[in-house]
Amino acid sequence: MSPSIALDVHAHGHHSETLKKDAHVTDKVASPKEEQLVLNTIRCLAADLCQQYKGGHPGTVMGAAAIGLALWRYEMRYNPTNPEWFNRDRFVLSAGHACLLQYLYLHFSGYEAWTMDQIKKYHAPIMGGSMAAGHPEIEYPGCEVTTGPLGQGISNAVGMAMASKQLAAIYNKDGMNVVDNKIWCFTGDGCLQEGVGQESISLAGHLGLDNLILIYDNNSVTVDGNIDACFSEDTSAKLKAQGWHVIEVDDGSNDLAAILEGFDKAKALKGKPVLVNIKTVIGHSSKKQNTGAVHGAALGDEDVKHVKKSLGFNPEDQFVIPPKVYDYFKECKGKGAAAEAEWNKTMEQYSQKYPAEYKQLQMRLAGKFAEDNWRELLPSKKDLPTAPQPTRKSSGIAVQALVPKYNSFVAGSADLMESTFVNFKGQVDFQNRLTILNLKPESGLGDYSGRQIRWGIREFAMLGTANGIAAYQKGMFIPICSTFFMFWLYAAPAARMSALQGLRFIGIATHDSIGIGEDGPTHQPIALVLSLARKVRPADAEEVMGAYEIALDDSSANTPSLFCLSRQAVPLLEGTDRHKMTKGAYVVYGQDVEPELTIVSSGAEVSRAITTAKALSSTKKVRVVSMPSQKHFDAQPLEYRQSVLPTSKSLVVAIEAWGSYGWARYAHASLSMHTFGYSAPAEQMYEKFGFKPENMASKIDAWVQKWKTESRLPSVGEFDELLLGYAQH
Repeated sequence: MSPSIALDVHAHGHHSETLKKDAHVTDKVASPKEEQLVLNTIRCLAADLCQQYKGGHPGTVMGAAAIGLALWRYEMRYNPTNPEWFNRDRFVLSAGHACLLQYLYLHFSGYEAWTMDQIKKYHAPIMGGSMAAGHPEIEYPGCEVTTGPLGQGISNAVGMAMASKQLAAIYNKDGMNVVDNKIWCFTGDGCLQEGVGQESISLAGHLGLDNLILIYDNNSVTVDGNIDACFSEDTSAKLKAQGWHVIEVDDGSNDLAAILEGFDKAKALKGKPVLVNIKTVIGHSSKKQNTGAVHGAALGDEDVKHVKKSLGFNPEDQFVIPPKVYDYFKECKGKGAAAEAEWNKTMEQYSQKYPAEYKQLQMRLAGKFAEDNWRELLPSKKDLPTAPQPTRKSSGIAVQALVPKYNSFVAGSADLMESTFVNFKGQVDFQNRLTILNLKPESGLGDYSGRQIRWGIREFAMLGTANGIAAYQKGMFIPICSTFFMFWLYAAPAARMSALQGLRFIGIATHDSIGIGEDGPTHQPIALVLSLARKVRPADAEEVMGAYEIALDDSSANTPSLFCLSRQAVPLLEGTDRHKMTKGAYVVYGQDVEPELTIVSSGAEVSRAITTAKALSSTKKVRVVSMPSQKHFDAQPLEYRQSVLPTSKSLVVAIEAWGSYGWARYAHASLSMHTFGYSAPAEQMYEKFGFKPENMASKIDAWVQKWKTESRLPSVGEFDELLLGYAQH
């Protein structure tokens, strides 16, 4: 009889004959009866768990049960008793809606935290207290990353494969492989249609990431129904063209032996990432199988009974787990413990032979990137350039000072490396030495030890892979990712996931306003406020140094940061202070004044605000506040906030060449953008849209006189737009 676990075992004799010649595979497979019992149990549990609260995604769990069984029972290397073992394989569920598949196999393979009581809270009408979230979340054992919206998980997995390759290139020595794991990613039709999935697949193929195995649950169904209505690509051919190995399995819902054969082959292949394209039947055993109805909704009471009856279970019983199912997974703990023990032995030998590398690796494992005082490497204010320069260039000073010294940093760009100043001297590009197309010994472009990453024109994938790099081992890497501020809109969904997971990156967003000039309104981000990461808009080189201190402080270990930097030159201001800016806002001009008027500004407009303050005729009792970070300011005590922005004692006006949204929280009026920009030199742009200091002083003087006449300060709802209607198209 075939070792296949199919309901119709006679349908898969071809795989049976092939596998009988391979003792390695046949040794793995238990009796068809045992395998079938496990699969039937998983499918019935999926039906019950979704029906319990009438929500969830049963279809993929039921159709891909054999894939999960192959992974957790046989193929992946992990230790259930120590989920954080460093050299474990990583599993990324890009098709995150299929989380029940992951939760159930984490339970059966021996993860102590994943009790059935926890899993039974899946889609429960409760607030908190459940690990079984509607999509896997990074906080819980066995969940390496919060994948969330479709496609990003592929990107995360590519990032993890990059992290593993780089660590191996740096730390593996003389056959002592302290990093030699695989990254497994489970994906579906939706992830492969999403642009970020395709961007990341292209990058992985270029880089030759042969430690990455992408499992395609090819069930041809999405929420709207059969994908024939919207998707007709030959995925296998497409990935071959993108530099991937491809393995195909015809019946992934039933033929465990064929899946194991495919996975074994995938682990052995070298030089390219591997796609294992597995055809499955979504909602296997349901009356609704192979339809969109089974994808994202409970089956209904009658269909649940049908599933159980057809699989040999009592239709009236719920959450039934035969003891033999637990017996089947008993060896997972022992196998995992043995693998970790073997690795620990290697690490002990490594520590003796390579003590410096071992010490550095241990430090990084602990989430530290430096033992010395890294702040001393940043030039003091007196050593910064005194001539005006763009804050993007000032950021490059910090990159050059820090990144070459500490292996935790990887820095790169979506095709704008020199323009965003994240390139650094003496470093190697992260590249595959073997070129895929001509198999020359070396590409000449770099190697896997490189910490300079060229993401290509793939902004979304840049940050999605950076999330994977950061999540590989929290604190081990600090990715620096850069592009023009406008293009961060492409990466915004990944920035949201960074913040949600507490993954640290430093985002460099240059060309941050109308100051970009001649590239025109399509590239001027006057309406773009990306508040998902911690946004810092420094006024000059001194505040740029402070931005790096904020981002790299221990208190920021779980926080992404986005620096909004200018293309145009700005002067080094007398009143800026990197230490004071940690409070989010502080006085940079008129410190000793009890103000009648306070001007608050950020970034490249702070110097203009100071010039404007000096030109006012309505009052000389004026101060200027630099507010590089609203989030940091909001976190300060009320007393400090009122001392900096005394809105109950002083008129407060904001100056910023972005939209005015948000300034009503801090000011009574603003001089802001109200239209898109033009294509023109930066200085002409500032003049046309009203940001010439002489014009701003005139507008503010008239506004101040109005309120002096009123003999009061503005109240809520009386926020004035002082440049409204200015320079309309």
